[in-house]
Amino acid sequence: MTSQITGWKIEARERAALLAQFAPRYARTVADHVTLHFATGPETPLPEARTGEVVGVADDGQGVQALVVRIDGTTDRGDGSHFHITWSLAEGRAARESNDVIAVSGWRAVEPAIPVTLVPARWPR
Repeated sequence: MTSQITGWKIEARERAALLAQFAPRYARTVADHVTLHFATGPETPLPEARTGEVVGVADDGQGVQALVVRIDGTTDRGDGSHFHITWSLAEGRAARESNDVIAVSGWRAVEPAIPVTLVPARWPR
């Protein structure tokens, strides 16, 4: 069985609107999901939340840009990291680095927060 990621996909029209508001700084634009759990299987329940809010931007200036997302009143994913959308990456950088950038560099608040529809989903790891 192939391991999956469980979380939320971002709807195409909202992704486009966010891309217009937050220009990707690095060559590879990701900007398509929020992770809840890694290494899950088909038995893992999909998350219940259907909405979130973009509340911050993190960028290490060296190739990782992410949007911080609040879901059900918190940015805390429950595993010591934050809900986020990996926004853009430079060559050689990986999406998994977004949590480290948020933890080390912090994030700049977005005000007002921007509502975003979240579509519960699973996808290959």
